[in-house]
Amino acid sequence: MPKSLKKAASPTETNKAAADLSAFLAIACTNTAVRRAGRRLGSLYDEALAPVGLKATQIGLLAEIERLAAANEGQVPTLQDLATKLALQISAVTHALRPLIRDGLVELFPDASDKRAKRARLTTEGTDLLHRALTHWAVANAQVDRVLGSEAAAALRAVSDYVSSDEFLIAFKGEERTTR
Repeated sequence: MPKSLKKAASPTETNKAAADLSAFLAIACTNTAVRRAGRRLGSLYDEALAPVGLKATQIGLLAEIERLAAANEGQVPTLQDLATKLALQISAVTHALRPLIRDGLVELFPDASDKRAKRARLTTEGTDLLHRALTHWAVANAQVDRVLGSEAAAALRAVSDYVSSDEFLIAFKGEERTTR
């Protein structure tokens, strides 16, 4: 229908739309707040890690590979282990690993008991770079603790860990079903 033939919204419809928008804007959206905070923190950590040439997300991935291997008596994680721990799709983990593999920081190899599964391990270069990066990360992390206060920073980490857990997902999905 041509614009010239469309009926203009009535004042009542306009007022209702404005009221709906106003109500929406007044609601504290946890998702928006967390994403905004995550972008700010990510930018600050990226800046701190710039001297080693990697982003905070890449250092986080290297650290998680090392952490999971250490927790499993040296057995390096499968890509599915990483995806689960990071609350990501396996395709996102694979995508994030590509530049790290290309740059010789991570290598993939088939699982000994399930050839369909791949495991990720840090190369010597990856381990060395991670350890150098941790110095820069520690400075940024200490600054976040200083600005927020150590208790608030610890609480932020604890809430973030809980929200990314399976326990939270199960509770959320269970609540969602009972409210429908």
